[in-house]
Amino acid sequence: MASSKSDVVLLFGGQSPEHSVSCTSASHVYSAIPHDRYNVTLIGIDQSGNWHKCLPPDESIAPKEPFLVSGATISADELFTTSGNTKPIVFPVLHGPNGEDGTIQGLLETFEVPYVGSGVLSSALCMDKIKSKEVLSAHGIPQVSWMSFHADQLASVSETIESSSLEFPLFVKPANMGSSIGVSKVLSTADLDDAIEKAKNYDPWIIVEEFSPGREIEVAILETNSIAISKPGEIVPGADFYSFDDKYEDGATLHIPAELSGSEISTVQSLAEDVFTLMRCKSLARVDFFYEPEGAGWLVNEINTMPGFTPISMYPKLWQEAGISYEDLIVKLLESATR
Repeated sequence: MASSKSDVVLLFGGQSPEHSVSCTSASHVYSAIPHDRYNVTLIGIDQSGNWHKCLPPDESIAPKEPFLVSGATISADELFTTSGNTKPIVFPVLHGPNGEDGTIQGLLETFEVPYVGSGVLSSALCMDKIKSKEVLSAHGIPQVSWMSFHADQLASVSETIESSSLEFPLFVKPANMGSSIGVSKVLSTADLDDAIEKAKNYDPWIIVEEFSPGREIEVAILETNSIAISKPGEIVPGADFYSFDDKYEDGATLHIPAELSGSEISTVQSLAEDVFTLMRCKSLARVDFFYEPEGAGWLVNEINTMPGFTPISMYPKLWQEAGISYEDLIVKLLESATR
């Protein structure tokens, strides 16, 4: 008798510096998928870009990162053209460049397989902080003041920043990276060159943003038959800013839901939906804000089209607060891929 289960391919790992975060997310996503309804194939991408068919976490010697235990390499062509008449659902639990930036999404579309998350254009736009800010600016979406440049302009960039209207402190960031990797908080011109060199290690395009003293608020969006928007959560960094260690080593404090009035919640939810629609996102996203109630009000920081799924990640926690369990959230996302 033929199996009534749907086939799922869980893609994880990848070539970006967020490789380990992806592995951790994928381990928890795998555990949450109801295996009585889905046949799950684990495909780990190593940091050289090779694809491997991996053992499940309970058969692995490294259960927290189900990766390359005895996994033979496999090509995308082998994976997606020999799976029978029914295409598998792909859940690309990949963070950062070569995973969340439209590259994998374009590959999946060439094989005509359904996948969880936003498409090529949205993924690329939201990954690139410069382009996303340009689109948001063109539509009047409020943001902090910022400027951008290419590494080839480095000889004159410090003087340009000094002569600009930007006020210290500043944040210097690689345009295409996540998890606060390559980010520096700069207090004076004396620290600019080191911060720029650090960012340049990850991307030749660099963005400089003015510091916001506002509260850090995040909103989760889930699109199934319609768009659902969570109540906002607040992050109180344990360090000088919301760094990589703060994100993944319990340094920050999360307030879920955030302490906001009904009108403040309605405003930020409406703005989050506007951003989601404007950037042509699909299936899921997390929209991050700064909130300056006595000043600029709501400022959009960034849009994340494949947020983390670790146990301390804000995206699943916001939905758990709304009554959607981690397992139910994963199922809803898998179902969203076929709509």
